[in-house]
Amino acid sequence: MRAVFQRVKNAAVDVLDEPQHRSAEIGAGALILLAVENNDTEDDAKWLASKIARMRVFGDAEGKMNLSLLDVGGDALVVSQFTLYGSLKKGTRPSFNRSARAEISKPLYEKFLECLEAELGKKVGRGLFGAMMNVSLTNDGPVTIILDSDEA
Repeated sequence: MRAVFQRVKNAAVDVLDEPQHRSAEIGAGALILLAVENNDTEDDAKWLASKIARMRVFGDAEGKMNLSLLDVGGDALVVSQFTLYGSLKKGTRPSFNRSARAEISKPLYEKFLECLEAELGKKVGRGLFGAMMNVSLTNDGPVTIILDSDEA
């Protein structure tokens, strides 16, 4: 399971499917782009949710990155993005062979959301799995961290 964590001042996701609508909007916290790989399990979802909730990337009173999403009570917005496993080893058109198909990735995406909500003790914003979406954000820092459960 791979995630791109972006510390944000705010973020929103609009679903472009009919009817077009705003799926979620958050204040200060994290925008998390999430991809599921073929061999991922619920353990990957649990590990990643725990790591993201506790990752110390928010500023303390002296401006040092010593506080976690949990510590600051920040919001989270999670958007599924299978393209995080895109490979350009051959040619210039990405291959997505490592990305799990929907019947595997959707339940694990949902499990990750469930685990992150349990870790943070509050509702997590989300996009609509498999939909075309517009994601907007105001980066804070910017601080962007790539996490991969295979590298745990």
